[in-house]
Amino acid sequence: MWRTARPCPTPEAVLHRQAMGHGSTVSAGGAAACRGPEDAHPMTTIIRADAAHDFLALVPVLAGYRPARSLVCIAFEGNRTSAVLRHDLPDDAHADALAGSLLGTLCRVPGIDGIAAVAYGDRPFDDDGLPHGNLLGRVVERAERAGFVVRDALSVAPNGWGSLFDAELPVGGRPLSLIEESAAVAAVPPEAVELAAGVAGTAAGLVRIPDSDSTIAAGIREILDGIVDRNPAVAEPTGDRIERALGDAVDPIVLVERIAAERGCGTVEELAWILHLASQPVIRDAIMLQAAFGPVIGELALDSGEDERPARAADLSDRQTGGRASPRTPGPDEQESVDGFLSRLMLGRSTIRPDADRVRVVLEVLATAAGNAPVGRRTGALCIAAWLSWSLGRGSAAGAFIDLALAEEPDHTMAGLLHRFLGLGELPEWAFSRPLPQSGAAADDTA
Repeated sequence: MWRTARPCPTPEAVLHRQAMGHGSTVSAGGAAACRGPEDAHPMTTIIRADAAHDFLALVPVLAGYRPARSLVCIAFEGNRTSAVLRHDLPDDAHADALAGSLLGTLCRVPGIDGIAAVAYGDRPFDDDGLPHGNLLGRVVERAERAGFVVRDALSVAPNGWGSLFDAELPVGGRPLSLIEESAAVAAVPPEAVELAAGVAGTAAGLVRIPDSDSTIAAGIREILDGIVDRNPAVAEPTGDRIERALGDAVDPIVLVERIAAERGCGTVEELAWILHLASQPVIRDAIMLQAAFGPVIGELALDSGEDERPARAADLSDRQTGGRASPRTPGPDEQESVDGFLSRLMLGRSTIRPDADRVRVVLEVLATAAGNAPVGRRTGALCIAAWLSWSLGRGSAAGAFIDLALAEEPDHTMAGLLHRFLGLGELPEWAFSRPLPQSGAAADDTA
């Protein structure tokens, strides 16, 4: 049963806040996805859910996809949605551990005072009661113990839906038609129509790589082959063609800034060149960090060069193995090395926020490049796209990008490192600090 919010103490979360910061996105990783309101769809209009089935109809809009085999938790700050977290459904033996992990994450998100949990699974309603009721019960118990208002705890099955708090729930659940025919989505204002139309069937569906365009794909292949072959018999060497088309954007720093500023799908030369640059580890890592944090960070990453990059890769690897300690934030009297700073950014050990708008634009161009790249020539670009998706809170999309990369190059070092890192479910520190105020950016409301 849908519950009205009531006053409730908010769990204390003492968070270190750095003076630097920009952008407006909440992040996540691995099987957990935590998406902030700005990342989902900034609006200022209140979306109203008058009943549980109306709320369930809105969950795909809030999450950005239709969840499947997932536990989804929507966090509230008063009546305002603050974040959406998703976990793969656990087996019964791991239900308590997942509930504890989920609440540990929620207690770090500033300002929230209420939650609603929804389990989406393949288990049907039958004589055994509410599907995944045990998991929902553990989430409710831990949430109330932590001081949160629990708005509802719902289960959506193939043959019905129901609430843990519904004392009159039929054995077969309530009809799915109530959700499917809800007027709540129809009442969503025009600003959300585009998002609602783009809802994906699964989290992996958030990886929207466009279909290949034969003309663009042929142009990219020709350029990439020319870079490798360097055939002197060609009328215009590929290097000359690239330089003529891109000018000073042959420099990766300039290229990324051009892509971020133009907000376009990229020319054939730009797409081919970024695929080529992404195949080189040092430049790939610099593009990754520059797209998120700007050209100054990109310059630092490039300048650090081959000498320091192995240390950053080792930091990423050690997060998976429990090896040496991750780079820490230096004390007030300590001076941090450039490599230590870059490592912390890559691992999410900073409250400096990625610029969400830049990241989205670069992701769009990378997706176009990947969709038109020859097989086996896009792995570096897919790694960049995976990390950038993680930085925006699209942990499931990040995992899908890495799956594509490993399918093409199973032994690719960076793809393997990111695959294991994302599997830890790590959340960056910037997920737990409030974004700086931005004009026109506001969370959606669900009342």
